[in-house]
Amino acid sequence: MSADTSSSAQQVDVRGPRFAAWITTVVLAAVLVLSTFQTTVAAVLLALQAVVFAVGAVRGPRRSPYGSLFATFVLPKLGPTTEREPVAPLKFAQLVGFVFAAVGVLGFALGSPVVGAVATGFALFAAFLNAAFAFCLGCQIYPLVARLRTQSASA
Repeated sequence: MSADTSSSAQQVDVRGPRFAAWITTVVLAAVLVLSTFQTTVAAVLLALQAVVFAVGAVRGPRRSPYGSLFATFVLPKLGPTTEREPVAPLKFAQLVGFVFAAVGVLGFALGSPVVGAVATGFALFAAFLNAAFAFCLGCQIYPLVARLRTQSASA
């Protein structure tokens, strides 16, 4: 495998993660609306989103549920991409989303809807930033975390 092919395998079309961020934004907004009158349903929907985040964190954006939807239904209708982004920061962003979703599910499940709503709100804010403004908050934090990990491994 050439270096070009290898680096291409570690990058994705930027439109895929943005598509996923729009779906995530809608799901998380629905969780917040539902949480005002039905916390059990909100918790279940947020738990499903947490699974989506977990799959994205482990398998990457191409193999996540929303990434699969993008590849199957949207990408064939689009022209070739001119912009790609690395996979590692996107996986980290999904991990951060998973943490917030898990905290939210626990909040709703343990009778603390405020904790559930606040955690969901943080995840919603990050998803909306990516969807609407192409600003991936988790991706921006990733270099700092990677640098800290490298420093602690060398110490």
